Amino acid sequence: MSDTAVSVVIPVLNEASRLRDLIAALIEEPERPEIIVVDGGSTDDSRSVANAMGARVLATARGRGQQLAAGAAAAQGDILWFLHADLLYPRGALGAMQSALADSPAAPGGNFQLLFDGNRRFDRWLERFYRWIRSHGLYYGDSGIFIRSFWYRRLGGYRPIPVMEDYDLVRRMEAEGPTVCVKSPPLVTSSRRFRGRHPVAIFLGWVRIHLLFHLGVSAKRLARIYDNERRRENRA
Repeated sequence: MSDTAVSVVIPVLNEASRLRDLIAALIEEPERPEIIVVDGGSTDDSRSVANAMGARVLATARGRGQQLAAGAAAAQGDILWFLHADLLYPRGALGAMQSALADSPAAPGGNFQLLFDGNRRFDRWLERFYRWIRSHGLYYGDSGIFIRSFWYRRLGGYRPIPVMEDYDLVRRMEAEGPTVCVKSPPLVTSSRRFRGRHPVAIFLGWVRIHLLFHLGVSAKRLARIYDNERRRENRA
């Protein structure tokens, strides 16, 4: 197992309760990573929770892209690991990630197999769908993207855009390939973003946002489209 230092970057917005559990799990790991929490304007206790638990806390304007970029710029580790606050952290994940990179020294980085905590058939379908797109080199921030800091800097890192920031970085990582996928233990993430939304609408929205991204639509316009679709679905 590699003993390379890891910096964990966690962007948050009103995630105090979930953040407490995630940091607690991380600090129990024997590798003891650097933990950087980047707050995007929380109105709850996210910052005080992170401070009290020994994490380094940064503040930026709201927007996951700029939060991730700010956290990475401050990180000291040789490996950068980007985690969402709403995941259920499995013990041993940090060591598994380090081992995977040690076994694949040419890999710039990678991600984890992802499970969802919901109990709908759609959640199980999503898990299969995520595995399928991962086999084609496509994955997202909720699956715990990690990258060697050297490669992060070389590829230009996260761009401070309001949407598709993870897809944008992954495309550049995959162009350098091969990347690795840690299958055991998998990460478990919240299904809350899908509540109140019809599965067909979710999938069609996913297709639409990717198509518009590849057609060169600006990230700000994509963010407006995404937010408007979410609001319409939640009112339906």
